Amino acid sequence: MFAKYLLLLLTISISAFAAETYKVGDSFLPFTSKDQHEKAFAFEPGTQHLLVVAYEMGVGKDTNAWLAKQAQGFLAEKKAVFLADIFPMPSIGRVFAMPKMRKYPHQIVLGDDEKLLERHPRKKGHLTVFVLDTKGLITEIRFVDPEKEIAKAFGP
Repeated sequence: MFAKYLLLLLTISISAFAAETYKVGDSFLPFTSKDQHEKAFAFEPGTQHLLVVAYEMGVGKDTNAWLAKQAQGFLAEKKAVFLADIFPMPSIGRVFAMPKMRKYPHQIVLGDDEKLLERHPRKKGHLTVFVLDTKGLITEIRFVDPEKEIAKAFGP
């Protein structure tokens, strides 16, 4: 009987510490990572106001193809960061994917840590776009289909 109560208490405790999904009004937490050229990257809310995240390879490819056609400095002008989730990519896939990513003229921040992306809401086949205010508060979360409305991911 005691073991059942202990297990229940442990389950409740673990649930209490599980990260909640980001929602409008939350503060977006700073993070560090690397880009496709192994350059260190630090995301500091307040300096970037738009975080566009791809969680699937096809979505990332579509977004990279579109970004490659934009003027140099496009992401900086929009105060935007493009983050690609590579955590689930197997090692052999990385052998082929990383050289291709290095050819893109824009910066691709690599999400290679499960904890980094665990709070992100997602929708299959879509980018997740976080719009932040100057204090780093999330003012909007939207899902954008990169095949149909990619420009909407980066605002007006």
